[in-house]
Amino acid sequence: MIEKTPSASTDDALAPRLAAYNVVQAVLQRRRALEDAMAGEPTFTQLSGTARGFAGFLIRTTLRRLGQIDALIDHCLNEPLPPNGRAVRDVLRVGIAQLLFSQTADHAAVDTSVDMCRVIGFKHQAKMVNAVLRRLQREGAGLIEAQDVPRLNTPTWLWDSWCATYGEPTTRAIAMQHLDVPPVDLSPKANDADAWASRLEGQTILAGSIRLAGLSDVTALDGFDEGAWWVQDAAARLPAKLLGDVKGQTVLDLCAAPGGKTLELAAAGARVTALDISAKRLNRVRDNLTRTGLSAELIAADARKWRPEALADAVLLDAPCSSTGTLRRHPDIQHLKSAADIIKLAHVQDGLLDAAVDMLRPGGLFVFATCSLQPEEGLERINAFLARHTNFARVPIQAEEIGGLADAVTPAGDLRTLPSQLADKGGLDGFFAARLIKNAS
Repeated sequence: MIEKTPSASTDDALAPRLAAYNVVQAVLQRRRALEDAMAGEPTFTQLSGTARGFAGFLIRTTLRRLGQIDALIDHCLNEPLPPNGRAVRDVLRVGIAQLLFSQTADHAAVDTSVDMCRVIGFKHQAKMVNAVLRRLQREGAGLIEAQDVPRLNTPTWLWDSWCATYGEPTTRAIAMQHLDVPPVDLSPKANDADAWASRLEGQTILAGSIRLAGLSDVTALDGFDEGAWWVQDAAARLPAKLLGDVKGQTVLDLCAAPGGKTLELAAAGARVTALDISAKRLNRVRDNLTRTGLSAELIAADARKWRPEALADAVLLDAPCSSTGTLRRHPDIQHLKSAADIIKLAHVQDGLLDAAVDMLRPGGLFVFATCSLQPEEGLERINAFLARHTNFARVPIQAEEIGGLADAVTPAGDLRTLPSQLADKGGLDGFFAARLIKNAS
C-alpha cells in the first residue's frame, strides 16, 4: 500500500531524511520511545512544518514495516553487513521506506540515501547502498508481492500470543491495520458530537466520538482554542463511559495522565480526583483542563500507596501496560517491548488493582482498563483479582453502552476492542476493560 507522502523541503532535501535516520537510530539502537526520540533530536525539532511532516512519515513507515524492509535488505545483500553496519542498515531502512512505500521520486530516495552515507561517516558504504536501492527500484514491487506482510511486520512474541488468543485470521487483520496511518479521533466536551463532526467534516462513531481523516495539526482546527474537544481514540473513551451517569459523584481516576478520561469524567459532571505517579505527566492533564475549562483535583502520588480521605463512589484504573493495543499510533512499541515486560507489568497491575479495593465504597463501581492486546494484562488480571477479592463481582457490559459494537463485548461481559474492528472506518485502538461492583464484605 502506497500512502500519500508529505512533500519534502525543496531547500534541503537531505535534512528531513537525516532527521528520520537519527530518530530511527534513537529508537532501534538506543531503545528510546518514539515521542521522546523525536522531542530530543535537534535535527527533527528544527525542521519546518512540511519537512517535519515528511520526516515523521518516514520514521513511522520505517517502524511499521521494519520486518518487510529488513527482509528486502537481506535479500539484496551479497554478504552480511559488517559488525558496525547497524548505522548503514538504518540508512537503507529509511531509503527503502521512501523508495517502496511512499510517493517519493526514485532518484530522490536513492541519491539522498547515498549522500547520507557520506554525511554520517560511512562513505565507503555508499556504493553498496546505491546498489541495493537500485536493485529494489527494479525488483521491489515483485518482491513485496511475494512477502507475507502481516507476519513479517509483527514480532514473533506478539504474533504467537495473538494467534493463541484471537486466532490467526484475526491476528492477520490486526497486523494489517497496524500498517495504515490511523485517523484522528476527538472527544467533545458537550454532547454535541454530530454538530462538531459536521463542522469539522468528520463523522460520528461509537459513543459520540468524532473521527477525522488525513489531519496532522489539530491545534489549527475550529474548537481547539476554545476547548470544545480533545484528542482521544474512540476506544480509549469507552472505559470512562462504563461508569454510567457520574454526575455529582466522587470519582478517582488512577494513573490518569495524559488525562483524556479525567476530561471525560469531569465533562460528565463528576467530582474527579486525578492521580498519577508522575508530576510531569500531570502537567499535561492540567494544561488540558485549563484549555477545556474543566476542573479536577490533581495529585502526584503512587496509587499503590496513596489512599483518599473518604471512599469514592467510583474508581477508574487505566493501568500502565505494554500498550500493544496502540501499535497503529505508536509503532515503536513492538520494537521496544518484549514478553518479559508483560510479566513485570502484570505484577504492577496486580498491585494497583489491590490498592483500588481500599478506595471504593460498598456499592461503588470499579472499571479496570488497559490499552493492551495481551490476555495477561486483561482477562487474566481480572480473573485473578476476583479470586482474591470475593466481595467484587462483574457488572456485564451491554453493546448499547459502547455504541452498539457487539463484537467488542466478550462472553464474560468485558470490553475487548481490537484494531481490526471498524476497519472500514479506520480501526480502533485495542482496549480491555472490566466493570466490577464492590459488595458489602
